[in-house]
Amino acid sequence: MSRLAFSTLGCPGAPVEQVIELARRHNCGGVELRCADGEILPPDVTQEHAATVGRQLADAGIDVICLASYVQVGARAGDTGEVLLRHLELTRAVGAPYLRVFGGDPEDPDTADRAVERLAGATESAADTGVRILLETHDAFLTGRAVADVLHRAGNPPQLRALWDVVNPWRAGESLADTAAALTGLLTHVQLKDVASPQDLTPVLPSSGAVPLGEFRRLLDEIGYRGWFSLEWEAAWYPQAAPLDQALAAFRSLMDDTP
Repeated sequence: MSRLAFSTLGCPGAPVEQVIELARRHNCGGVELRCADGEILPPDVTQEHAATVGRQLADAGIDVICLASYVQVGARAGDTGEVLLRHLELTRAVGAPYLRVFGGDPEDPDTADRAVERLAGATESAADTGVRILLETHDAFLTGRAVADVLHRAGNPPQLRALWDVVNPWRAGESLADTAAALTGLLTHVQLKDVASPQDLTPVLPSSGAVPLGEFRRLLDEIGYRGWFSLEWEAAWYPQAAPLDQALAAFRSLMDDTP
């Protein structure tokens, strides 16, 4: 199996068996499991069930590389810290090394301060579980510079790292080179996708849209990135998008052709 992966966002509601079949068909060595209602691992799932799912995938030779949560570490909700810790335990139970989190409301002036406080406060628990918390370039922290600022303010411990969703900094006006520079030394995981334009985020097959994915690959090589490449096909939000099978075939072709 390769270091290519995909998110189950591309096959919403699919059972474990279908995810395994897709991974094998497209020679993907890993998956990101979306932690949401109606999915293989909903937020209220037991740790025992998460461990069972992890074993099913491991027995099939597929790594669970990330629990893709929807925890907003900068949210106003008072129980956010507890929710974050619960997701760390679920991530450990399923056997994934990474927990993906978001920032929160970009219009709330206190989002960044709360995110810094909660991430710093979760560092010890992350170390205990052996899980790294990955702050994605998303919502309040669209750019690499914004994510890096939060991580540095949180003390930049090894348990806190960055996830680069290639589209979000680019659509926010940050060049790929600037994102790569901001995340150097912090970047642990990447999500690859393509869209029609910075204004039209409808998913299109990799290499058929406006995102400079070839440059993205080259920049990752330049900064020494050695992690997974994960296709995030947003079928859950865009049901009119092409089937995940087609997107994975285009993804594989792109990765095979890009030096």
